[in-house]
Amino acid sequence: MTHKHEHQNQSIKNIRLVFFLNLIFSLLEFVFGTFLNSAAIISDAVHDLGDSISVGLSWFFQKFSTKESNDKFSFGYQRFSLIGALITAVVLLIGSAAVIYRSIPILFNPQPVNTTGMFWFSFIAIGVNGYAAWLMHKGSSKNENFLNLHMLEDVLGWVGILIVSIVIRFTDFYILDPIFSLLIAVYILIQALPKFYNTLMVFLERVPEGVDINSLEQNILAINGVKDFSHFHIWSLDGETNAFSVTLLVPEETISEGSRIKKDVRHLLDDLNVTHSTIELVTDEKDLQKHAH
Repeated sequence: MTHKHEHQNQSIKNIRLVFFLNLIFSLLEFVFGTFLNSAAIISDAVHDLGDSISVGLSWFFQKFSTKESNDKFSFGYQRFSLIGALITAVVLLIGSAAVIYRSIPILFNPQPVNTTGMFWFSFIAIGVNGYAAWLMHKGSSKNENFLNLHMLEDVLGWVGILIVSIVIRFTDFYILDPIFSLLIAVYILIQALPKFYNTLMVFLERVPEGVDINSLEQNILAINGVKDFSHFHIWSLDGETNAFSVTLLVPEETISEGSRIKKDVRHLLDDLNVTHSTIELVTDEKDLQKHAH
């Protein structure tokens, strides 16, 4: 088994564990929230249940994305992990917007909270969500990055509840509860929007981040034997690995050096995470134009 497959399998195991942690903990929140008569805990339970659904989808898509290529998906199933990332991002954005919508009215009418229940339950919550965030932080896929943001949101939320419970225990500043909720929600929105945008750009096959396409074009034209090119494309398959294609115009007398020319082009791709490349050589400008857009 290759290192990449081992990493993918570990990612699947981590996402599966986080899914069950979130699901079980959200059910416990409903129970303890009702027992402690805490609207804040019950509200967070609804949020965590949404997280659980999102993590479950991400687990499924991450596992599905490791399937080998076949006659239906010649590039493989790598992009399926992006679907999970997009769904998670949408849930995260909607959830944050809902928190803002719910918190603003409470600013004008603060409600008493069960500080003792909030205090003790927050310790358990920080431990569970902190462990889940640590698991996702070790991953490198966009899916895991989004899930890490989910877990970080929960950790920050419970740290806020812990602080609020301590302060309110000795004061009557109940307004701190909605203030903390708004600050966390805005922070998550600021973090989630760029990640959502970048994942969307992968689907739209934008040039991968970190790739200077103009410099790459000039370096290809500088290769001995290359007169011109067309059908030049570089795009990301899953946000981590890239694909590349180009049609090169070469003099007829150098067509025998095709292997050397292709090798030189692929050498330029060494640091660009390109795992799939298609390089075609033509000797007639008419053929070059046929391949151009």
